[in-house]
Formats: sequence, structure tokens, C-alpha cells
Amino acid sequence: MPTHTAEIIIEASIQKVFEALTKPELIKLWQYGRVVTTDWKVGGTIEFTNECEGSAQTLEQWGTILDIRPNEFIKYRLFTPRHDLEDWVENYCVTSYILVDEKRFTRVELIHEDNRPNGFVPTTLKPILAALKRIAEMHCSATPQE
Repeated sequence: MPTHTAEIIIEASIQKVFEALTKPELIKLWQYGRVVTTDWKVGGTIEFTNECEGSAQTLEQWGTILDIRPNEFIKYRLFTPRHDLEDWVENYCVTSYILVDEKRFTRVELIHEDNRPNGFVPTTLKPILAALKRIAEMHCSATPQE
């Protein structure tokens, strides 16, 4: 499966970064309005919805939480419907976030595996991480340090 990776250093505690990755109200800010619904439990479902700007259409993605370890790791599988794809596991992509505590900073590695034809554009990884960084650092400065 083609794998794309990107990495960023965030000036926030690993706890704050994990919150930005898992709290729906924060996810919506760095995922460009996407709303997440999940219980963040291994084997549980995950769904992202987003109303397409200027359209009455809603984009929906769904899948399964594959692994989660608080303040360390998140991994989920998602299906993004397209007219040319069936809802089969081989048409899902897998996204992982690995967090590493660097004392005052957190290193985040984003790994995206996508076997779909014309599936994923790897140039979107860095802007996603930049948006996560912005929200995590804002969230960190808006609340007291732990």
C-alpha cells in the first residue's frame, strides 16, 4: 500500500496535542470544518462529516479505530465514498498519528496509507499538520500548563 509521511514539531505538551487530535471541537478547527463522531475505542466506529461550502452536499467518511494509546498513538481506517469505489476494506485508507514527547515540544508524525486508485494527494499532509500545530499551540496557550 502506498505510504506517505510528514512530521512537525508542536510547541505544546503531548497531552494538549493529543486533545487536539481527539476532541471534536478542536478537530473541527484543524480539519477544515469536519465533524468527527467516535468513542475513540479500538474496534469502534469513526465518522467524519463536512458540509461542502457553497453546496447542499455533505461529505461523509466512515471507518474503524484500529489502535489508540493516549498521548502516544492513534490509528484509524476510513472509507471516502466515490462513484468508482465500492465500500470494501481494500478501498479504505489508514491514517496514523505518532506522538513523541520532546520535553517542551511534541513531535507528531502523520502516516497515511492509501491503496485507492487516484486516492490521496500527499501534498495535503503538511497543511494538515500545520493546521494541527496552530490549534494545539493556541489551545496550549489558552489553558494552564499541567
